[in-house]
Amino acid sequence: MSRSYTILGGDKRFLKLATLLKEDGNEVLLYGFSKLNEYKKIKITLEEAIKASEVIVGPLPFLVDNTLINAPYSVEEIQVEEVLNLLCEKQIFTAGKISNTIKDRAIERGFNIVDYFEREEMQVLNAIPSAEGAIQVAMENMPITLHSSNAMVLGYGRIGKALSKMLYGIGANTYVEARKYSDLAWIKSNGYIPVHLKDLKAHLGEMNVIFNTVPQLLLDEELLKIIKKDCLIIDLASKPGGVDFNAASKLNLKAMSALGLPGKVAPVTAARVIKETIYNIIEELEV
Repeated sequence: MSRSYTILGGDKRFLKLATLLKEDGNEVLLYGFSKLNEYKKIKITLEEAIKASEVIVGPLPFLVDNTLINAPYSVEEIQVEEVLNLLCEKQIFTAGKISNTIKDRAIERGFNIVDYFEREEMQVLNAIPSAEGAIQVAMENMPITLHSSNAMVLGYGRIGKALSKMLYGIGANTYVEARKYSDLAWIKSNGYIPVHLKDLKAHLGEMNVIFNTVPQLLLDEELLKIIKKDCLIIDLASKPGGVDFNAASKLNLKAMSALGLPGKVAPVTAARVIKETIYNIIEELEV
């Protein structure tokens, strides 16, 4: 069943998303891309863009602060309050990483609002380009191959699982840190080297590359002092991340934050995952 969609801001993933939706026979409007030459001549107001469609798709992440929608290619600022005021009850609004405050305000007004980034299928499939992108970053910044290197993954969540599997497949000596003994058992059964958090100090000094996926400070100054100067540290976790970058700089360690990798390294795949997740949301809402 074809529908009408408005894509409201976002990066180039969302331009790919528009193409994929159109290929499925849907009507698609774009708003928030006026900095790009091909969209400069499109004259449409925010009100027209929202009221024209059944489904409004916001970016990932949804906001750049508490008031502005994430629209890096828009000349105009898009105020979230204005968007909420323009929505109506019969519409579906979906975006990624929507704050509880925004959700509550939307629900109070009777809107169908869903965070597609919280969906399990989105998280799992999004982990694959995240892991591939992390390996790409490592290969571009290491003077040695990942094969035969000592690589550690901090955390065994969705990205940690995908990344560990890929590193092991490349031939890296794959160390994986986890807190839960059940995770450590799975890590061992997959052929990786399990490292409990309490034993982290004993292994950090042996590493050539460390990937953090834990969204809380883990590599503090005390632990960073153990790491070799030629070891590469890549932080994949959402802000505030898991690495003390100030301490890493003082210690002359090469530490990098690598956020939003799916949109950077595989925008078509990332867009396809978002599209399928949105279709699942619509089906479950039975609208």
